[in-house]
Amino acid sequence: MDHTGREAGSTAIVKALVVGFGSIGQRHARLLDTLGCSVAVVSRREVDFPRRYPDISVALSEFHPDYVVLAGRTAEHHDDLTALVEGDFAGRVLIEKPLFECLREPSPHRFSHVAVAYNLRFHPLMLRLHEYLADQSRLVAAHAYVGQYLPQWRPDTDYRNSYSARRSEGGGVLRDLSHELDYAHWLFGPWTRLTAMGGHHSELEIDSEDVFSIMLETRRCPVVTLQLNYLDRKPRREILIHTDSHSVRLDLIDGIFEIDGELKETAKPDRDHTYLAEHRAMIAGDMAAMASLDDGIEAMRMIDAAERAAQTCVWVAR
Repeated sequence: MDHTGREAGSTAIVKALVVGFGSIGQRHARLLDTLGCSVAVVSRREVDFPRRYPDISVALSEFHPDYVVLAGRTAEHHDDLTALVEGDFAGRVLIEKPLFECLREPSPHRFSHVAVAYNLRFHPLMLRLHEYLADQSRLVAAHAYVGQYLPQWRPDTDYRNSYSARRSEGGGVLRDLSHELDYAHWLFGPWTRLTAMGGHHSELEIDSEDVFSIMLETRRCPVVTLQLNYLDRKPRREILIHTDSHSVRLDLIDGIFEIDGELKETAKPDRDHTYLAEHRAMIAGDMAAMASLDDGIEAMRMIDAAERAAQTCVWVAR
């Protein structure tokens, strides 16, 4: 990095527009600046940022960005994406996860590249697991678990005022923790049927769901379970996979990759690592590891099916 904190020579000068300036928007803006981009933001609020626009249309006409990151509230993603289409934007677009607040189709577009920000795909151990599973002929069962106590997520913010607490804004574990749904598809292939149970069962003062369990069958793996919650006082994010020959465990909190109980690799990158890798890939147009727009829709399709299964107590076929 040079004396400004930017990565010297990391990219050509790219004009990057970040839509939304909450905590995740601020992270994207900071990291894009680190990568040497010229950064502007869209926010209806007066914010402490050198270049701010009140809406997307003004930003497109005055800033002329090459790359747009949609990082506003989940419930606003569809409208923001539509504003880019109506503004005839033809550059790169990254949409924060989840894609939308409900299952819906995006408007036809002419973006050069578009992806959904499932940055967990860029964790070194997730990439290692993906590579390992590509060489396995048969998967028997897979179990994923993620949990963290919601009031501890953002220590400086009252959790009751966060979007996570509000179903109407795209909150709840199915959407907030949809990394697990995305990588289930990425690692194990499309699901063929699923069932689920969950909802708001704790004393957390929220109207979104705080716990969900999903059981699914995929093309590569006949038994997959996903456990998601806002309740774990000690954060957990783990994957256990059984093949015909081995048992593989990945612990993303402790940074451990094991095969048959034997430690094979460790990695505990800082929180910025996967976001930076994601932005580098988008700027370079290297979409191999990115979650595509179709992948983002697939995650929403799984969320929709899980909610229907939980309400009706049935298996939902694809």
